Amino acid sequence: MTVDPYAESGEFIDVFSRDAWQTLGPPIVSALRGAVPAHGPILDIGAGTGLGTFLVAETLPTAEVVAVEPSPVLRAVLLSRLAAGESLRPRVTVVATGIENWQPPPRLGGVLAINMIGHLDSQRRRLLWAELRTRLATGAPLIVNLQPPAEVTVVPPSVFSTITIGRHTYEGSGDARPAGDDDDTVTWTMRYRTRTADGTTVRDLVVVYPWHVVSGTQLLDELADAGFDAAVGELDVVVATPRD
Repeated sequence: MTVDPYAESGEFIDVFSRDAWQTLGPPIVSALRGAVPAHGPILDIGAGTGLGTFLVAETLPTAEVVAVEPSPVLRAVLLSRLAAGESLRPRVTVVATGIENWQPPPRLGGVLAINMIGHLDSQRRRLLWAELRTRLATGAPLIVNLQPPAEVTVVPPSVFSTITIGRHTYEGSGDARPAGDDDDTVTWTMRYRTRTADGTTVRDLVVVYPWHVVSGTQLLDELADAGFDAAVGELDVVVATPRD
């Protein structure tokens, strides 16, 4: 049975991800303009709560979108968001599984894979790139992003997001350490605190999960081996297209 790393923390992911998506939006939108939705759907791998899915749908108003997300908690937010507006219901299909357990459509007009490749080890990534290479239309982009750390190392504790909703302030923080039993893995310890207006902590959730580290050089090598031309762009957004 697959363990859902977001089973406990999923309620916080959407609110803590919004600022990051605002920042990542411009280079992703720029890359999406190279998509060819007339040749196939746009695949959103690890769609989470749908922030990227909606960005694809807004950028490409004629595109069909297939959003693949294994976490029931994150998927519930995505489906609720889709149900709240009738305009996207006919265009977005949500698939309840991980990408490694599902076969993509035979032809794709583009692929988005943001904030998720650390869930895949090197072997699974290489299999995915090879699979996508055979399905992506000519010139269609595969859009991936790199996330720190770029090597197995200690990441000191830091606060990554704070947001106040009503009378509560929510704080997300984390740190990472080498897993010890795997050359390419760190263990993230994420902490989600809920505080009242006077600073009293009323909830303190700690979640631990593994993350497979990949550097820019390593990712470009993997993509090249799979038959892509790729480059690291703004905010470590990587855009790859099938090599002629």
